[in-house]
Amino acid sequence: MAVSAAFFVMDEDNSTHVGLEGRILAMIAPTLEDLGFEIVRVSVLGREVPTVQVMADRADGMLITVEDCEQISHAVGAVLDVEDPIPGNWTLEVSSAGIDRPLTRPKDWDRFAGHLVKAEVLVPVSGRRRFSGVVLGASEEGGRLRLDDGTEVVLPFRELKKARLILTDALIAATQAGDEQSESEEVTEKKKKSEPRH
Repeated sequence: MAVSAAFFVMDEDNSTHVGLEGRILAMIAPTLEDLGFEIVRVSVLGREVPTVQVMADRADGMLITVEDCEQISHAVGAVLDVEDPIPGNWTLEVSSAGIDRPLTRPKDWDRFAGHLVKAEVLVPVSGRRRFSGVVLGASEEGGRLRLDDGTEVVLPFRELKKARLILTDALIAATQAGDEQSESEEVTEKKKKSEPRH
């Protein structure tokens, strides 16, 4: 049975990443924070040769560069080589969050207020699981949305399966206004592991 991708919401002080993703996040977050980066999401995909996906932002709010992704890849690879959370061979992928990025933290909901998002929750809210609307920011209860019919809904962070910005001209313009650097490309580094250590 293959390990499936998972989307997990992180808040400022406490991540709800669980299992292997949670352990990896705890291992790499301090190193990346020291380098000036923030983790947006960690996912582990596959079973035979798992892929560890790390999506990151720069803490200063600038767009992440290819060089930043390479720096993150080397730092994360070094930590995972030492900590050895995954036995055998594995692959590391580091990328920027992109323009049509996932909203995984309360501060993402505040930062992208006014933009369109599609979201899905694990437990129905007002009788439904899928939503699209305008981001209104974050509250203590969750991410706030204004739906097409004008009603507002709060999606609890702990029940949020996924939320991703919808690519619009306004979002592109806002992103370009915030940073003139070009969008980074994904950097992938393959790690070869020796026999599992016990």
